[in-house]
Amino acid sequence: MDPCPFVRLTVGNLALKIPVATKPARSVVHPSSSPCFCKIKLKSFPLQTAVVPYIPPENQFPENQVQTIAATFHLSKTDLGSLTAKSIFGGKLSLKIAIYTGRTGAACGVNSGRLLGKVLVPLDLSGVESRPFVFHNGWISVGKEALKDSSAQFHLNVKAEPDPRFVFQFDGEPECSPQVFQIQGNIRQPVFTCKFSFRSTGDRNQRSRSLPSESSSSRGWLTSFGSERERAVKERKGWSITVHDLSGSPVAAASMVTPFVASPGTDRVSRSNPGSWLILRPGDGTWKPWGRLEAWRERGSSDGLGYRFELSPDMSAPTIVLAESTLSSSKGGKFVIDLGSGSNGRSTPANSASPVCSPRGSGDFGYGLWPFCVYRGFVMSARVEGEGRCSKPCVEVSVQHVNCLEDAAAFVALAAAVDLSMDACRLFSQRLRKELCNQQDSLG
Repeated sequence: MDPCPFVRLTVGNLALKIPVATKPARSVVHPSSSPCFCKIKLKSFPLQTAVVPYIPPENQFPENQVQTIAATFHLSKTDLGSLTAKSIFGGKLSLKIAIYTGRTGAACGVNSGRLLGKVLVPLDLSGVESRPFVFHNGWISVGKEALKDSSAQFHLNVKAEPDPRFVFQFDGEPECSPQVFQIQGNIRQPVFTCKFSFRSTGDRNQRSRSLPSESSSSRGWLTSFGSERERAVKERKGWSITVHDLSGSPVAAASMVTPFVASPGTDRVSRSNPGSWLILRPGDGTWKPWGRLEAWRERGSSDGLGYRFELSPDMSAPTIVLAESTLSSSKGGKFVIDLGSGSNGRSTPANSASPVCSPRGSGDFGYGLWPFCVYRGFVMSARVEGEGRCSKPCVEVSVQHVNCLEDAAAFVALAAAVDLSMDACRLFSQRLRKELCNQQDSLG
């Protein structure tokens, strides 16, 4: 399998130093007592906001500090082409950063932050597909006094590095048992087939005809997630999708192990009582657990699909949350696992169009704990559509996380589970398409 070229542009190691005036004005918000933040913009990409730590004027930025990511931009080959294209209306490409003192957000339509200054970092993206490049690393003077020694100082690191990815595209909606193609430029090559089926509570082996038989211990492990829940009239249960290679051998599966049940007196799956999927990989003649996806319907103005994904290799090992966010129920969005490259693995650009995922759990955020230590940086993303729209998920997986075909298949199965969760969490007053309705169950 040949990957597609991608580039990861990161902004990190932010810090701010502001000289203390001898007679500070009362109207000025000083960062030593109030937080600072910045807004980061790259051409047509969504605006990202990040907190800026304050450093006393007499201190220096710590040498050899591990990169702390504030914002990340993922650039495909198409993105690079549009960013580097010459325009008669614009100058050279630059990253634009506006620094504010005060808190983020707005009150009564007025921004609460006070603009301190703006920074432009020129970007030359030619050749970054094949080699890393640092555009800036150090201090920049900002504000009206930028040319004087008394100016505020803003520290940042801006760099780009190759981040090749495998790209997979479902040829149809997951419930229609589609083929999955690998995309490489204009080439579409089939690599997987999917089989959607219903698993009845009386026979867990009927998820797919081609699944290997389960051992009794495996069945008991699956049962522990779903059978203890009180059955309700309003529920969606037993969905399963199996990913096969081109020879017909099963290489991954996603099985709904906790039914999606409407909360009492409502028509929605609540956060306090989510449905869940188990993502499985074959091993030793049976299915072995790899991860667990929970999903629910958020309340409030967002009214989106809430989700949480955690790695769970077996019952004895501690789990770690790799992704937890919300997708728009009407517009869809991107499910993303991106662990950044900071010491704590967090990568949290606010106001980003894509969900932000931070690992949580036992151990040093998973990095000192096998097998979590293998997951760093960008891991995967899956684009899914909103309710009522034809969804053919597009899955991107970092090359560094694919050592075999089964690795890629696990991420494809996870993407299918996310897409199917959009239907599983639809209000029970709405009907589902016929492919999702089992005649033996009450599916709403």
